[in-house]
Amino acid sequence: MEIPNLRIVGTSHIARQSLEEVRAAIEEFKPYIVALELDAPRLEGLISKQKSRIRLRDIMKIGVKGYLFSLFGGWAEKKLGEKVNVSPGSEMIAAYRIAQKEKINVALIDQNIEITLKRFSKALSMKEIFNGIMDVITGFFQKSKRIEFDLTKVPEKEQISKLIAQVKHRYPNIYRVLIVERNEVMARNLAKLLSLHPEKKIVAVMGAGHEEEISILVQKYLNRFDNIRR
Repeated sequence: MEIPNLRIVGTSHIARQSLEEVRAAIEEFKPYIVALELDAPRLEGLISKQKSRIRLRDIMKIGVKGYLFSLFGGWAEKKLGEKVNVSPGSEMIAAYRIAQKEKINVALIDQNIEITLKRFSKALSMKEIFNGIMDVITGFFQKSKRIEFDLTKVPEKEQISKLIAQVKHRYPNIYRVLIVERNEVMARNLAKLLSLHPEKKIVAVMGAGHEEEISILVQKYLNRFDNIRR
């Protein structure tokens, strides 16, 4: 769904293709705002590349399951990035740096990571933990059932749809917290920006798995805002 003055760039956080597409989109579209699938703590972490010291009270705040998920997710993404020689989140840093250089406004549209991890800790079920363990074990022996990706490129929409369908089926609570709820937050924030700056262009940089649903949700929120104004 195309929305006037909004261009969404669906990325893979470790694909060199994403770096090129982000640069091209900003150069061609000449946006007033570059919106990023980040919150302030994650942007700061990407820029500084320094690991913040984790304290026990921080773990208790977000929950042990959320903390372990963030550790594993970060480790896995780093390992995949090393295979293609691209640091995770490079496309976000590139978008931020270009915006700074060109004096383009930057908007951080994602939910605060602390809220997401806290929600994750509460939502993750024992069944999903068991499914995760089984998927790791059986994954080594059932290569034919895996969805193969070229890590240097953004996955095709069909591949993304299949992967999301698998997550939704086997990990419904993870799907709800990491995808559905964050899509709502990001779409609402984008719709607010479009409503506040109706004549201005926005480039939104986000993981390709969010792109299609967020386009639909942004239009929904824009219609809602229009009805309120009337």
